[in-house]
Amino acid sequence: MNEEHPSPAPARSWLERIGQLVSGEPRNIDELLEELRDARTNGLLSDDTLSMVEGAIEVSDLTVADVMIPRAQIVALPADASLEEILRRVIESGHSRFPVHGEDSDDIIGILLAKDLLKCFAGKDTPCNIRGLLRPVAMIPESKRLDILLKEFRLSRNHMAIVVDEYGGVAGLVTIEDVLEEIVGEIDDEHDEEDPARKKLIQAQADGSFLVNALTPIADFNARLGSAFSDEDFDTVGGMVTAEFGHLPESGEETVLGGFAFRVTRADARRVQQFAVRVHDA
Repeated sequence: MNEEHPSPAPARSWLERIGQLVSGEPRNIDELLEELRDARTNGLLSDDTLSMVEGAIEVSDLTVADVMIPRAQIVALPADASLEEILRRVIESGHSRFPVHGEDSDDIIGILLAKDLLKCFAGKDTPCNIRGLLRPVAMIPESKRLDILLKEFRLSRNHMAIVVDEYGGVAGLVTIEDVLEEIVGEIDDEHDEEDPARKKLIQAQADGSFLVNALTPIADFNARLGSAFSDEDFDTVGGMVTAEFGHLPESGEETVLGGFAFRVTRADARRVQQFAVRVHDA
């Protein structure tokens, strides 16, 4: 009599494994991230999508103090300054929102939007009242979590908040852009000065190696180093090499791909930023 042997259970898909992680089995963020990185390696997620998911998860562990603009770098306007002085500071800074203070820099009385200054040039004969243009200001503690702050920004439709310390003094400033950059990466506008390191994505070194920005397009890498890597699956060197590792590598890790040795020289908790690349001697 032949015994029937049950066929082995099929391997769980990454979606099934994530479902179990979030619906009953160990709720471990590290395991969840590992599943997502496996999905990226298998081509189910793009590098950009994975980066945003990782950023969204990690935002819940960050506080306002981690991302705020410190007090010394705040461009604030005195409420009693002349219209000419206020216009000069607005033009020089290129910002769109400004804290306005009273007697001292800890006395923040409101937020001035640059576009509201247009009302001062509407052909009226009466002097412009800056105080009358101010929007309400939100005061928040340094310890507030970023995910909670982002929700408050969305509900209140505010884009800026003043951060106060335990004594009630101004500690810094945070905007909705600061929070979003933790999720989607750096957001540049027409007023941001381009980072020189980003202008030069591939830098030759004296020992014959190259420092390569992870955002370097694969086509540019091929043209510069004479390689022949395909850009069908990945757009950037960072995406291609990270997939070869099979996990998010840390600074110092090295792998060999297509005749080149890639050593991670700069990375953070979300992405690889730079490699040292040399021709690999087999």
